[in-house]
Amino acid sequence: MLRGRVGRADKEAHAYLFYPDKLLLSDQALERLAALEECRDLGQGFQLAERDMGIRGFGNIFGEEQTGDVGNVGIDLFFEMLFESLSKVEEHRLISVPYQSVQLDININPHLPSEYINYLENPMEIINEAEKSAEEDIWSLMQFTENLRRQYGKEPYSMEVLLKKLYVKRMAADLGITRIYASGKTVIMKTKMNKKVFKLVTDSMTSDIIRSSLVFEENQIKAELLLELPREQFLNWIFQCLAELHASLPALIKY
Repeated sequence: MLRGRVGRADKEAHAYLFYPDKLLLSDQALERLAALEECRDLGQGFQLAERDMGIRGFGNIFGEEQTGDVGNVGIDLFFEMLFESLSKVEEHRLISVPYQSVQLDININPHLPSEYINYLENPMEIINEAEKSAEEDIWSLMQFTENLRRQYGKEPYSMEVLLKKLYVKRMAADLGITRIYASGKTVIMKTKMNKKVFKLVTDSMTSDIIRSSLVFEENQIKAELLLELPREQFLNWIFQCLAELHASLPALIKY
């Protein structure tokens, strides 16, 4: 698996992939090669990710068995089916909340560097577009991020922090989380999720460290950290935690 980012806005990067004779490859492996060949232009990372989800399915996406139904029905219809299925079974029902209703109690307001502001064609319009994308759905926000990087290169750290705040609010809304805050070393997330849904979702998480730190108490998800984190590290922890929870949502569709 390749992870991370190579190259910068003004520096092109290359990766060499080696594989055995195509006659020895499975049908799925051949599909993956075809996807890589078709999505090799700058800025096509999001399209490649969609192709990958279509090939391997979106079932237990980060688990050992990466299978699902998305290849048969398409990503948009799959998620429509996912949330429709959840709404039909009351005890496994996950009630999302409006994006604007999510309260993120992290006092961090990054200031973009002047050179990046000057580099952007219309900074305020871009930031407003980012907020609108986050309000729409997670896929719109991912597409916005991909387009931003394709046009302007990798964002500076302050812009990354701003985007992470949007991702956190978007994922929280999908998970039915209405407020996120810290009380000393304890992270508290108020949620409309019930205990059965919490167990199903956390059982599908791949990070043992994050999963073992989470407990469900009276409509709250709590995590006891080893120490009180600075604001930016706290945001990063919340981002990773919600990304794990959000990626586990497809585990509920079988119910």
